[in-house]
Amino acid sequence: MRDALVVCIMTLFLIFSSCIPNQDLVYMQDKNGDNDSIPSQITMKQKPYRVQVNDVLSIRVKALDQKLVKMFNPIGEEGNISSNTVEQLYFDGFTVDNHGNIRIPTVGEVNVLNYTIEEIRIKIEERLLKDYFKKEANVFVNVKLAGLRYTVNGEVTTPGTKILYQEKVNIFEAIANVGEITLEGDRKDVIILRNYPQGQKIHHLDLTSRDVINSPYYFIQPNDIIYVKPVKQKSWGTGKTGFETFTTVISVLSFVTTTILLIKNL
Repeated sequence: MRDALVVCIMTLFLIFSSCIPNQDLVYMQDKNGDNDSIPSQITMKQKPYRVQVNDVLSIRVKALDQKLVKMFNPIGEEGNISSNTVEQLYFDGFTVDNHGNIRIPTVGEVNVLNYTIEEIRIKIEERLLKDYFKKEANVFVNVKLAGLRYTVNGEVTTPGTKILYQEKVNIFEAIANVGEITLEGDRKDVIILRNYPQGQKIHHLDLTSRDVINSPYYFIQPNDIIYVKPVKQKSWGTGKTGFETFTTVISVLSFVTTTILLIKNL
């Protein structure tokens, strides 16, 4: 009787200690208990993105006489992007080389490394007005990132590389586009591998806390690699839910009991 009680206690302990608790699955919990600590506006905290090596820029030049700017627009006479967007931008976009330069027809090399999109626009516009056009031409330059490309690996439904045509994408939007984090994914320690001029750095985000929106890494950047680690329960192999854990424990106990009985009967 005593042995049976010990087995029951151990079984209950394994069930409750090995299944994934609810607080590890819910996003943006108020862990501080102070709703006033969450700002009503969070977009102001994002610093302007500064272009890095391997980024692809989309540059369009317009003027009163479109024939004058035709050479600067690689995608069609009117600068229209074809339906085959991703492949077209790869071939006709302006890729930042290892020296931080892009090569524009006739203009030549322009250094854009660590410049914001707005600074690049002004730089190209000034270069065109200085060397090719007069102010009366009303030159208009439009510079954008050719899609926000990022990669998600680990415990998500469909890991892989995505390209979103948005200027701002937060970590929740980025993960939602790869099919959500699985039950075995560690939401408390999502890793972001980000490129900098000095090299790559690793950052950590706790998606279960509301404080994540205050993080400088809340918005992803081009070429980010997002990795969702598995929780410890997955490596234990006991199950994601209490029922799965109970089934696993019962199976193990049945195996052990059967083995003991066979040994005794020998």
